[in-house]
Amino acid sequence: MPGLDPVHNGNTFDSARRLAGKVALITGGASGIGESTAKLFAYHGAMVIIANFQDELGHDIVNSTNIDVISYVHCDITRGLDVQNAINIVVSKYGKLDIMFNNAGCSDPAEAKITAFEQEAFNKVISLNVLGSFLGAKHANKVMTPTKKGNILFNASYASVSHGATSHIYSASKHALVGLTKNLCVELGQYAGFRPWQYGIRVNCISPFGVATPMTTMREGIGNKEVEDLISSTANLKRTVLRVGDVAKATLFLGGDESSYVSGLNLVVVGGYSTTNIAIAESKRKMFT
Repeated sequence: MPGLDPVHNGNTFDSARRLAGKVALITGGASGIGESTAKLFAYHGAMVIIANFQDELGHDIVNSTNIDVISYVHCDITRGLDVQNAINIVVSKYGKLDIMFNNAGCSDPAEAKITAFEQEAFNKVISLNVLGSFLGAKHANKVMTPTKKGNILFNASYASVSHGATSHIYSASKHALVGLTKNLCVELGQYAGFRPWQYGIRVNCISPFGVATPMTTMREGIGNKEVEDLISSTANLKRTVLRVGDVAKATLFLGGDESSYVSGLNLVVVGGYSTTNIAIAESKRKMFT
């Protein structure tokens, strides 16, 4: 039956309810990519819990949706007990956890030069982007392995496939998530020799190009439209703009049964940006202008 697709602002969309009966926990789900993904997952039939440390934003999302399939839990992803508590609440409420989307993280406003390296900034970025995802995977795994099914997702970045455009710290954190994805894919997907377990858990990550979110607008000090214009000016794929809804749809694919044999994938949503090298063209431009 046709329905209204929330990420297309009311355009008709074939509602297949691709996540019917599934339960998803999304960290950083109170804004940006996490919020858009939470609403899209709910639209496709999932019961969704958003975990965030910004309580007011979290409750606003729940109250504004006017549906009872999205709920909120306070969680600092750098604290193991918080993550464990959030997952325990999910299992207590719904009896299972099908999808763990480790989306929460932060950008790094520091300079890209190695001489500008500051350990305080390193600790913050690695803690939020890497440690938080490790903890999410660890505690999700504890409830998924007994059922021998589940889906763990990470939010990486185009910085995991393109280089020089972000700080070393941020780039390192996103490369770490890709490595974690591939290692966990091996551990949690395979049949372990003659041992009596066979996990069957899929692990993937998504690496989107720059997108306007509250985090990016705050970092740049400009509005959504200005951020989109800035991103589009550097993009390879023209005449379209990557938005949070597009990233949510890519995450929906990884979270749903259409990707049932996809594991260990870094799904790159960059409009071909990672295939380009503009150094020569940029040198010519500077030379002749």
